[in-house]
Amino acid sequence: MKKIMKSSVIGISIALIIFTMIGIIFDIGYGGTFLMKGYSFTKMAIGSILVGIGFGAPSAIYENDALPYPLQVIFHMGIGMAVMFIVSFVVGWIPSSLGIGGVIGYIAADAGLVMLIWFFFYRHYQKEATEMNKKIAEKQV
Repeated sequence: MKKIMKSSVIGISIALIIFTMIGIIFDIGYGGTFLMKGYSFTKMAIGSILVGIGFGAPSAIYENDALPYPLQVIFHMGIGMAVMFIVSFVVGWIPSSLGIGGVIGYIAADAGLVMLIWFFFYRHYQKEATEMNKKIAEKQV
């Protein structure tokens, strides 16, 4: 449970950083007149938290050595992306006004961003494991 909570906090942190950065980009893009009505900001902030949990909590699956790694990735990404797309439709991140092309573009961009973030974490933990194995091998000599 502690691992799930830690993973969720990390996921929420990343989601809120991305949310803030995108908000800054939109604010600059709109020349400081970026306006949200009807609790849009609150809905989107809560949505970001839910997306963070949606990706963070399932990452605990990597602790289960009984499942093959590709299945762990599919499980983690499947739950995370499902939560992200549901939240995206609910809070209005998907530009449905742009038609099917806008929706497909959004989904492709988000999936790409998700996989990029996942890849950076993968590389980080891979490097960490290599260093740990190296230290263990040095102690055994």
